[in-house]
Amino acid sequence: MIDVFRDDEIINKFGGRFKLCALIQRRWLQLMQGARPMVQTRGLTDLEVVVKEIVEGKLDMELPEEGEGKSEDEEQS
Repeated sequence: MIDVFRDDEIINKFGGRFKLCALIQRRWLQLMQGARPMVQTRGLTDLEVVVKEIVEGKLDMELPEEGEGKSEDEEQS
């Protein structure tokens, strides 16, 4: 299933390998914390579920805005 990432079209859709990896990590964490999958999960691992969601176009890349998600202490330093 991860062979789908050998096609540059999907990688370029998300702005490169780094951004795609960040999306996969974020969604994987959400699933591990109890988020509901957006695809059928019968017999799939969490990672395979994330890949299937990406391939089926269920996920979009949403990066936090500049300064968003930082604590006040981090912003002051």
